[in-house]
Amino acid sequence: MRRSFLIAAGVGIAGLALLRAVDGAVLSTRPRILADSMMDMGSPGMMGNDPDMRTVMELFAKHNAIRRTVEEIPNGIRTTTESDDPRVAALLQAHVASMYKRLDERRLFSMMSRTLPVLFRNASRYRREARYVPKGVIVTEVSTDPKLVQVIRAHAREVDDFVREGMSAMMGG
Repeated sequence: MRRSFLIAAGVGIAGLALLRAVDGAVLSTRPRILADSMMDMGSPGMMGNDPDMRTVMELFAKHNAIRRTVEEIPNGIRTTTESDDPRVAALLQAHVASMYKRLDERRLFSMMSRTLPVLFRNASRYRREARYVPKGVIVTEVSTDPKLVQVIRAHAREVDDFVREGMSAMMGG
């Protein structure tokens, strides 16, 4: 099942309230979130020394070679993200493996994202599974917490925007 998601102004006001409700995070204004992200982006390892960020930047650059479907399932999502380009498929697989490792280690990955900080803070409260297929990866993420399920789904919409628009999606939202 293919779902296209359009987000007006990112997650929006309702999303900010949701994110606050999930883990008590103070996410009252967008500038604060962006300022926090920009501070992290200015750290010495952001681009040059962080292999995860280099992978993401390459995926942004090759976003037109990626196709993605998102299926809402009970308590979460199942996504299929693939590419006919073997290099891009390998990058997708490496990215998911690395992000799941970071989640398990509670090592935040900072980007201009409203959902990533919440997902990292709540990593033990949702189940993640990646199945690597020849052209990419199938990811299933579920939680028993309905509010966290909404954050998981909001993150899938963010990634959809990244795949559709590349770097401009990150800079715009």
